[in-house]
Amino acid sequence: MSDDDFSWGPATGIGSMPGGDAREAARTVTGTFEDFPYLAELPARGPGADMIGRTIGLLVEMYAHVEPSGWRVSDRPGRDTRRARSWMGEDLDALEEFTQGYEGLLKVQAVGPWTLAAALELRGGEAVLGDPGACRDLAASLAEGLRAHLAEVRRRVPGARVALQLDEPSLTAVLSGRVRTASGYRTYRAVDRQVVESALRDIVAVNDGHGPVIVHSCAPDVPFALLRRAGAAGISFDFGLLTERDEEQIGEAVEGGTRLLVGVVESADVPLSDPAGSVMGVRTLWRRLGLDPGTLAESLVVTPSCGLAGASPAYARAALAHCVQAARSLADNPE
Repeated sequence: MSDDDFSWGPATGIGSMPGGDAREAARTVTGTFEDFPYLAELPARGPGADMIGRTIGLLVEMYAHVEPSGWRVSDRPGRDTRRARSWMGEDLDALEEFTQGYEGLLKVQAVGPWTLAAALELRGGEAVLGDPGACRDLAASLAEGLRAHLAEVRRRVPGARVALQLDEPSLTAVLSGRVRTASGYRTYRAVDRQVVESALRDIVAVNDGHGPVIVHSCAPDVPFALLRRAGAAGISFDFGLLTERDEEQIGEAVEGGTRLLVGVVESADVPLSDPAGSVMGVRTLWRRLGLDPGTLAESLVVTPSCGLAGASPAYARAALAHCVQAARSLADNPE
């Protein structure tokens, strides 16, 4: 099976939603995105529902608990890990309820190995990122956990083709040596790009043959070429953070068949423009790169600029609907 066996929907969300009601979130997401829904995340519920804690709950033979400074490695699963697993189960129950009979692409999200290594503390308080051996162990544990998690999602929604989104907002900081140590006075050494790429490739391989893998970063300077080499079928980013130096990589990605998930709708409450206006910049970029406007709809998925956890419930619903309308505008009028 190739990644083209199921069509990509024209629009989807990033992951997080406001509030704490899993059924309401699942109803909103599946009702809005009829052909590219996703497993909603509800970080407002507290530690374990946040993106780091949620992914830690998936790890195999690695555990962590919450300290004032963040998540820290533990010897055994404790209350925080159990809470993370319980909420994930609740979210999966809600998703299963609202995807009965669904056939198409379904997205689930997890934190990628490098953002996780930058956020998770070893027992001494320093990040896993500072210990190459610990980074390898963490990536291996994550791969095993994701394998089981994806199998569970496929079991619950058997008609779906499951896309895995790896959230890597810290990836650029890891590559450029800008992740601060616990003291805040130093930064961890930049990780070699080949090491970063290799670890990502191993995680991407977890979903091989089952569905596409997307890497999401809402930070500037997304390393498009590295992510494509690592096997990402799609790259999700905040369109407003693109600079001229990104444009060549964007053009290469489109011509190479990589799907671009473009964040064009603000993730915090703002007045929404007309849907066609939201994708005007995308049309302009296409013209500047000399790309065929007719490829816009097949190359892009429209999304919010980042997660919607900080938005009001009403705005979150409106923003997701706006993504669908903006994607329709691109398809109907690519010029």
